[in-house]
Amino acid sequence: MTPRIVLDTNVVVAGLRSRHGASNRLLSLVGTGRFVHVISVALLFEYETAMTRPESRIALPSAAIDDVLDYLCSAGQRQQIYFLWRPTLPDPSDDLVLEVAAHGRCDRIVTFNTRDFVGSERFGVKAETPGVFLRSLGIKL
Repeated sequence: MTPRIVLDTNVVVAGLRSRHGASNRLLSLVGTGRFVHVISVALLFEYETAMTRPESRIALPSAAIDDVLDYLCSAGQRQQIYFLWRPTLPDPSDDLVLEVAAHGRCDRIVTFNTRDFVGSERFGVKAETPGVFLRSLGIKL
């Protein structure tokens, strides 16, 4: 069965900041069929906000960032959110990610901040780092 995941914003930013590491490798696999990544409009806006902040240190022109966002949207399964149960987690932006994962029937949230998603298991979603997720696919770094 193909894993269904939500990419946390920190993974997307890290993957664009450097060509090395698990985040970049994971982004390179988006759209290949190794997994389904689920996205919502609100999550896409969160990605855009984080990617265009100067402190993100993403060395891409704005047109390239727009292309990445377009690709993430076109390659992902778009999920509308029909219900909200916030607050569940301490950070409202993490609740947004959890809502997409739960409503999109995802197995995992891929994040560097696994501690922020403690409690996601009660929705059938576990939080894993990019490296752990890639190893579960049989991909060595």
